[in-house]
Amino acid sequence: MNNRREFITLLGCAGVAWPLAARAQQPMPVIGFLSSLAPNDQTHVLPAFQQGLDRTGFLEGRNIVVEYRWAEGDYRRLPALAAELVNRKVAVIAAISGTPAALAAKAATTTIPIVFAIGGDPVAPGLISSLSRPGGNITGVSFFNAPVVGKRLELARELAPRGSAIAMLVNPNNPPSAEEGVTAQKAAAAVGQPLLLVTAATQDEIDAAFAAIRRERVGVLLVSPDPLFFSERAKLVVLMARHALPTIFADREQAAAGGLISYGFSRTDAYRQAGEYVGRIVRGERPGELPVVLPTKFHLVINLKTAKSLGIEIPGTVLARADEVIE
Repeated sequence: MNNRREFITLLGCAGVAWPLAARAQQPMPVIGFLSSLAPNDQTHVLPAFQQGLDRTGFLEGRNIVVEYRWAEGDYRRLPALAAELVNRKVAVIAAISGTPAALAAKAATTTIPIVFAIGGDPVAPGLISSLSRPGGNITGVSFFNAPVVGKRLELARELAPRGSAIAMLVNPNNPPSAEEGVTAQKAAAAVGQPLLLVTAATQDEIDAAFAAIRRERVGVLLVSPDPLFFSERAKLVVLMARHALPTIFADREQAAAGGLISYGFSRTDAYRQAGEYVGRIVRGERPGELPVVLPTKFHLVINLKTAKSLGIEIPGTVLARADEVIE
């Protein structure tokens, strides 16, 4: 009788232990991280993204795994990198920084959820059908830079010597960057401002673009938001200083690296929100029902240290509007 009781007790304990052991052995969800940027940009991307994951209860290495793929500014690599993540059967693809990365992910799968963080309109290139209800397997965060092109143009006109042209650097391989060039041309034509569009899709082409700018009477350069230009911000700052050319960027990180002025939405906020969406989707929410997050505030950052080194006096009307001054 005692042996029978012991057997029943052991069986009951096993019934509790087996499910616990099974739960403990369940594999951690794997996230695919697809970026147009380079690995050395991790410090500007990953902390905020990981903060977003943490808000939903996920910590990399503890209860979630992240597979990283970096295109390093070469958008031609993105389709193959996206295919690798699909073959890895990841739970979600985080297509971070750049419409080309988001488009590559979308082309690679119609079933794996995708969360993007991009600078342009996600509807125009066909990523989603609606900002409020994206539908399908994709949603994300948009910096929506196109509407602020006019503001950057106004800043450039306040800085440019009277009668000089303004140049704008765009990446023809990135739809939002190319679109901003068209938008800037229309805005400049409306106020009679000469605008020179220069293009660069590779690091070497950036040098060629500056050579073209030097040949013209360019007073100020606008740099469109693009992953290549973000990764190459140090190179752009060096060229800006070499040519003593006032330059307006889109990202605070570019001003912090020595750029003169930046005006745009916070990438840090965007990556944090993207990480939070990834976590929510892993927990079971449907991407097509999560509205695209849009910016609520744009930041004007002025690097006075750079202004002094270039011998540029920032107008008081511009300084008064600054959200941050780097001295």
